[in-house]
Amino acid sequence: MKIAFVASKVQPAQDSLALMVARYGNVAIEHAEVVVALGGDGFMLQTLHRTRKYGLPVFGMKQGSVGFLMNLYQEADLMERLDKAQSATLRPLKMTVTTESGGSAESLAVNEVSLLRQTKQAAKIRIWVNEKLRVDELVCDGAMVATPVGSTAYNLSAHGPILPLNSDALALTPISPFRPRRWRGAIIKRESMVRFEILDHYKRPVSATADSTEIRDVVEVIVQEAADERYTVMFDPEHNLEERILNEQFAF
Repeated sequence: MKIAFVASKVQPAQDSLALMVARYGNVAIEHAEVVVALGGDGFMLQTLHRTRKYGLPVFGMKQGSVGFLMNLYQEADLMERLDKAQSATLRPLKMTVTTESGGSAESLAVNEVSLLRQTKQAAKIRIWVNEKLRVDELVCDGAMVATPVGSTAYNLSAHGPILPLNSDALALTPISPFRPRRWRGAIIKRESMVRFEILDHYKRPVSATADSTEIRDVVEVIVQEAADERYTVMFDPEHNLEERILNEQFAF
């Protein structure tokens, strides 16, 4: 199997990269059959985005601080592990933003699209789902739409629901909501389109982030599934992603 190794810039990952390349060789991504990523979850997300055009599966090994999307690092038996690995298909979100200057941009998110206030003042956000007004004015630090795999990340820390990996749903979660007091978010269908309208955006500026891509001073953000995009992540059978997400629901 032709492997393209990539590694984060932290020293443990760089040291592991040298060992793995010496043992298994290394090919350019355009000639590879699989990408092996050495790092943490953040580096895994970067790798998925950077290798998207090649459509290659990515097998991650943890050499960073967080490794929910990573397998255990082990130098030996890599070929056997790749042969036995189970694949999980991730369906990303597409973020489309309009900024105060009138510009527009798009970006993809594996985990979540999040909106955050840029200053000390709370954001005021109006939320539409499939062009039906659902929240007239959310006073908050921000809000997000998370995929099932992303529901265990930032979404979980914001008290959003954990979604099963293969569920046909997304989590719509407020971040530190002040008004309305009792709204704690919603579970919506995967094919839903969510539109965030930023109220009073000159006084209360908001940024929008799709994974690690941030755009500031937004006035409108549309989030929906990127229908034609798919990422494939590989896992050791004893560490499959579906089981990890299920375990998170029983963590104390």
